[in-house]
Amino acid sequence: MIRRNFIKNSVLGAMVPTFLNNQSLWAMGNIDQKLIENENVLVVIQLNGGNDGLNTVIPINQYSNYKNARSNIALVENKILKIPQSELIGLHPSLKNFATLMNDGKGNIVQDVGYPNPNFSHFRATDIWHTASSSTEVLESGWAGRFLAIDHPNFPEGYPSAKYPDPLSIQIGSVVSTALQGPLYSMGMSISDTTNFYNLIENSDDPVPNTLAGKELDYLRQVSKQTNKYSETIKAAALKVSQQKEYPNLSLASQLKIVARLIAGGLKTKIYYVRLGGFDTHSGQTAADTSTGTHANLMANLGDSIKAFQDDLKFLGVADKVLGMTYSEFGRRIKSNASLGTDHGAAAPMFFFGEKVNPNYFGKPTTISASVANNDNIPMQHDFRSIYASIMKYWFCSDSVEMKSVLFQNFDTIPLVSGSVCGYVTATEPELTGTRLKAFPNPFQETINLNFVANGGQSSIQILNMNGQEVAPEISEEFEAGNQQISLNLNHLKSGIYLARYRNEEYQEVVRIMKK
Repeated sequence: MIRRNFIKNSVLGAMVPTFLNNQSLWAMGNIDQKLIENENVLVVIQLNGGNDGLNTVIPINQYSNYKNARSNIALVENKILKIPQSELIGLHPSLKNFATLMNDGKGNIVQDVGYPNPNFSHFRATDIWHTASSSTEVLESGWAGRFLAIDHPNFPEGYPSAKYPDPLSIQIGSVVSTALQGPLYSMGMSISDTTNFYNLIENSDDPVPNTLAGKELDYLRQVSKQTNKYSETIKAAALKVSQQKEYPNLSLASQLKIVARLIAGGLKTKIYYVRLGGFDTHSGQTAADTSTGTHANLMANLGDSIKAFQDDLKFLGVADKVLGMTYSEFGRRIKSNASLGTDHGAAAPMFFFGEKVNPNYFGKPTTISASVANNDNIPMQHDFRSIYASIMKYWFCSDSVEMKSVLFQNFDTIPLVSGSVCGYVTATEPELTGTRLKAFPNPFQETINLNFVANGGQSSIQILNMNGQEVAPEISEEFEAGNQQISLNLNHLKSGIYLARYRNEEYQEVVRIMKK
């Protein structure tokens, strides 16, 4: 990062850093009148390290192939949790509390979310997810930062003020996410230590040593409390809440408990980011009992924390205006390794939860063949930028112009929440009977024909290899409603298995094709 951008990202317009105890705050105004009318809040949970989606959402309908591909870590079939949304899939047994939300119609799953030509570096993949870039471009601003900046073109002048006293977005438990970086300045602030949050609202601090350095630290704390622009606002919101539901003693739960308190206290913050680490499970992902071990503990932390958060929001009377989501920078390979683990992969499922979610299963169970190579990846069904577009459209009620301004191009949307939130007639996926996409001849030698059923409007066809990389130019054009057929000359491809991905409005489908 060049120096001037580092300055802009770190110290805002005044060029003076502020501190809350030992933590820097990068703070951004609050909400304009347009967003005040929409009080909806988004809470984003980052599963840092690359979650193994195949042991999170298990394709029960292909259990034998699943077990064959990862015999040393596969979950025992009778321990997999059933959910009413689909009899073809199930959840990790440690997600029993999230399964309860699914059973109650308060959760949904979007299957196999990723992007073309995935990157398997933690840093770069996270950057792609945060900035909503393609794998071949580098952006300096984040998707959420751009979204928030649209309604605050004059920032930082006039922020904060009596009219705009609250932070626009908050990161808890870490430094500010790149996702909250605006075109010029960061749109968020960080509460990097949950202990310091309680010190703030209780007017207490961790004791300082009786040394010169300790006295200087104590002085800096006092100055920071006097000069910080947002600490009093946050404190006032937190003190309005005197009682909360019980939370488990878990790292994620402690972050979500603060989020619930601030929302219930009336803070007009629109987006919260929290994180749970430890998902880079190259080894020791499971114990001898595959329903136990590192990944099981992470799943329990996730499911138990989300359920406690949702119960607390309902107790506090603010559950209707909160939508939660999970994501990870990438998934893991289909085949497990010899160290009871999994290596960096491509697509992975996402969870959504809240009172207003559309309680569906979006997508189809991950396809697993009878013979899986070490480097085979889970094929993408949904582009993660379609998820961001869907949140903007169905939760924040953005129009197409705003969505394109944030994401730089048009993406298909998925009705993740009730259509009534933003005035849509329905938020249900089209009822589908059978497959819409057929490929023949399959296997093929040079040319393959793709037959598909279009609803009309924009459709696209992508040909991907098993690493999720595009191996032929994407076809994107408008087709009339009805049966359509195109022929593709793929003579340049080597013999092997590939994926044909078809998208039409909210419908997506992936089929395997084989070149002789």
